[in-house]
Amino acid sequence: MKDITEIEVHGTSNSFLERFQRYLGEFVYGGIDGSVTTFAVVAGAVGAGLDSYVIVILGFANLFADGFAMSIGAYLAAKSDKDNYHKHKQIEYWEIENLPEKEKDEIREIYSAKGFEGALLEQVVEVIVSDKDRWVDVMMKEELEMIEETRSPFTIGLVTFISFVVLGFVPLLIYVADFIVELNVNLLAWSSSLTLFSFGFIGYLKGAFNQKNKFASSFFTVLLGMTAAFVAYFVGDVIEHLLSLD
Repeated sequence: MKDITEIEVHGTSNSFLERFQRYLGEFVYGGIDGSVTTFAVVAGAVGAGLDSYVIVILGFANLFADGFAMSIGAYLAAKSDKDNYHKHKQIEYWEIENLPEKEKDEIREIYSAKGFEGALLEQVVEVIVSDKDRWVDVMMKEELEMIEETRSPFTIGLVTFISFVVLGFVPLLIYVADFIVELNVNLLAWSSSLTLFSFGFIGYLKGAFNQKNKFASSFFTVLLGMTAAFVAYFVGDVIEHLLSLD
């Protein structure tokens, strides 16, 4: 009884974290993409020798345009998955209603392949087909290998957008500050440092929630960001030199 109580209390106290963990993939994906694409704009613009105010304009345009597009894509993908699942579920209900013996044989074949046989196999089959909802659920999982997406498509899109915008703003932070109050610092170096810190945070968070090595997760996420940054900077630098030749 004590263990059950502890589990219940633990579940209650961490309900927000548990809900957040359900959308961790979208948070990480949105945050990484936001940081990478925004920093790519910053690094490319610096490589091309553009002024700070132009970098801010380009950065914000990219931040909200790409963030919105990405969140819409995430929402539509999740909604499409749910619609596809329910379409096939309705088909299974129709087949059970109109082709019960065929569907019953399919259940028998599925559990026979799992090692059930004889009287035990028939008992398992009868238990499953005695309830239509249970029957359909088994067919969805075992025959079609489809699992229902219980998360909200709207929340998936929203989390993606928020993560993209919030973490994608990090590379622009120092340029916005310089636009408001002129700073005598290396803006790209500060932007790079803040962005790498953002990547490290995302990686650490991903490792913590997935119960993986947090520092290894941070390292590989930072490595990904550094690679994208170098590519963006040198592409901008090359383009600027090519245009200057004209």
